[in-house]
Amino acid sequence: MQISELADRAGVTVKAVRYYERLGLLAPQRLSNGYRDYDDGQLRAAREIRELAAVGIPPSKAAPFIACLGSGHARSDECPAAVVAYADGIAELDAAIAALEARREQLSRRLASAAVVPPSPDQGSGCTVVASLLPR
Repeated sequence: MQISELADRAGVTVKAVRYYERLGLLAPQRLSNGYRDYDDGQLRAAREIRELAAVGIPPSKAAPFIACLGSGHARSDECPAAVVAYADGIAELDAAIAALEARREQLSRRLASAAVVPPSPDQGSGCTVVASLLPR
């Protein structure tokens, strides 16, 4: 099948398919006219790359899963390297969550110490604390 058909059937863009090729995840045959020729195995790999991306494994880290499929396994996560990639993905998420929680705490502290609204012209010179903005 040609690149546009593969992209359509895999639910990705042609640009994504070319990106997967640059990463070495897909390697189509070339026809005599220079067109790429994809087989069902590459369709399956492209679908798997899309599904992995949906759960947080970017195409740049999909190689262990695609290699597992390429070695004949029924599922892309039946190989030890794929399991390690899952664990790495979870560790990256945990680190990102911790960083976000730390940033949220810093913002909450800043908000609590700076939650004032400048007075309107008819209120005089006082400032009003915006209690509704303070974290609960």
